[in-house]
Amino acid sequence: MRIELAQASEVVWLDERHEFSLTEFAGLSGLSMQELQCLVDCEALLPVAAVESAAQDGAADARFSAQCLTLVRMASRLRNDFDLDENGLTLTLRLLNRIQALEMELLHLRAQSPQS
Repeated sequence: MRIELAQASEVVWLDERHEFSLTEFAGLSGLSMQELQCLVDCEALLPVAAVESAAQDGAADARFSAQCLTLVRMASRLRNDFDLDENGLTLTLRLLNRIQALEMELLHLRAQSPQS
């Protein structure tokens, strides 16, 4: 039996503290710089920090968390599967963020309630 992989993907080990520049983020996310900038402009994607860049005379370089990367990669796959435009991609990312927040809240409430 012969198995061939149609597409190879890069494996990146992440932890919650890892941060990426916009350029690194674009390379790992599956989205273009323009699409990422649109998501940042619409506040669907929020950087965790802005670090001053000496190369651009004090311009801020956005940094993104590993948690953002997982959501953006999921949004990228959904964009490809459903042929979403920028507005659809923005909505998708906002909904994924909201789902994640609600799941975290549910886990927190379950941890506080007495077990029966």
